[in-house]
This record gives sequence, structure tokens and C-alpha cells, in this order.
Amino acid sequence: MSEYVKHGSRRQIAFEAAGLRDLRDHGATVADLVWVRDTELATRMIDHAPPTADTARGLGRMLARLHGTHSRVFGQAPPGFDLGVHGAGTMGGETLPLVTDGARPWGVFYAEDRILPYLQSARDNGSIDQQGATIITTLAERLRDGDFDTDDPPSILHGDLWSGNVIWSPEGAILIDPASHAGHRESDLAQLAVFGAPLLDDIMAGYEDAYPLGAGWQERVALHQLHILIVHASLFGGPYGTRTVSAAAAYL
Repeated sequence: MSEYVKHGSRRQIAFEAAGLRDLRDHGATVADLVWVRDTELATRMIDHAPPTADTARGLGRMLARLHGTHSRVFGQAPPGFDLGVHGAGTMGGETLPLVTDGARPWGVFYAEDRILPYLQSARDNGSIDQQGATIITTLAERLRDGDFDTDDPPSILHGDLWSGNVIWSPEGAILIDPASHAGHRESDLAQLAVFGAPLLDDIMAGYEDAYPLGAGWQERVALHQLHILIVHASLFGGPYGTRTVSAAAAYL
């Protein structure tokens, strides 16, 4: 049996393993976790195949099943991840705050845990200037005020659902490398479009057939992309900062 071995800190590995188990337990098809050993884990190698309209729609239905679990609060970590032992989870080397000690509205969670923690490092590397920072902090206030909250309850998310974390196999889509937490379901779907997931219209059609999105979701896509954009601005700088600020400015 061929295995793919991934290395990381104890915290990163524990967080990813807990996410894989949690997603699997709630209806998602994920890479099979073979073993976990402190700073590394192994998953079963996946055979690749081109996506089709049918497998893309199947991915949409799979995400709808996953997002149908609503027993958590915004920001909550997977239950198998021990915050007392490991502290916050991580994405790309940056701290990913995960809150379990009380419910907050989505906008407060999104501003305080998913956008603002990455702003200073993006300022430090020069990808976001003072004017851009003002735009982002102004939007954060609108988020805290609930201007973009919807009736959607917290859903279990993959949490880093860019196109590279979807592997297309002969059996359909398989998810890898989660940053799983409880969040707004539109965030997972919006991330698919950041770097161009194939057959996105078919993915969305499968999702909508199973779990229709709320009114106006199309106008909120860039808002839900802000987290992954500002993480990239924080880590890699360059044009990601401009893209982050442009997306934020559209909501002021």
C-alpha cells in the first residue's frame, strides 16, 4: 500500500488528523488516514482521474452533507483536537484561532479570528499599505456590527478548500489538508473559486440541489474569500495584498 507522508509540528499534525477524522465522520470523502506519529502522518495515496460533470456535482452534494451539521459555535475546533494540549491550530505557519468557550455572531468571529490576526504581518511585508489597512479595519467594524450576518448556523468546514485540496479520483472528489473548524458554509464554497476549481458551476449545482444557499450569496463570494486572501498576503506578500484590499473595498 502506497502512503503519502506529511511532516509538521505536533500541533499541525494533530490538527490535520482531527480534521480528517471529523470531516469523514460527517459525510465527506477524505484521504484515508493510515497513521499519526507526533510530527508526521500518513495518508493512503490517491489515484488521479480528470473531473467530470457527475463527479463535480458529487463534490457539491458531499459539501452540502458536511455543511448540514450545526451543533457547534463559530470558530470551534474539531472535537478530536485538544486545545488544552496543542493550543490554536495552524494554517500555513500562522496561528489560526479556534474558539470553543462561547458563541459569537459570524461577523465577529470572521473579523476577529479570520481577518485581523493576519493584517499586521501583511503590513510588515509591505503587501498592504496604510490605506489598505484602513479599508480592512473599516470592513472589520462592519462585520462586527453584523452587516453581513445571515441566518446560516455554524457548519463544519474543510476550512482551506482551495482547488489544490480537492483530488479528483476515479471514484470522485477526495478532500485533503483540512483546516477544519465551524464556520459559515459560504466560506468553503467561496474558497473553491479563489484559484479556479474546475467545473465550479457543476459543483455549485450539486450543492444547490442538496442544500440551497441563502439569497444574495453570489454578492458575498469575495467577502468569504477574504480570509484565504489575507493569509496569502501575510505569508507571501506581493499582489495578494492588493487583491485582499480590492475585495474588502467592494463591501464599504
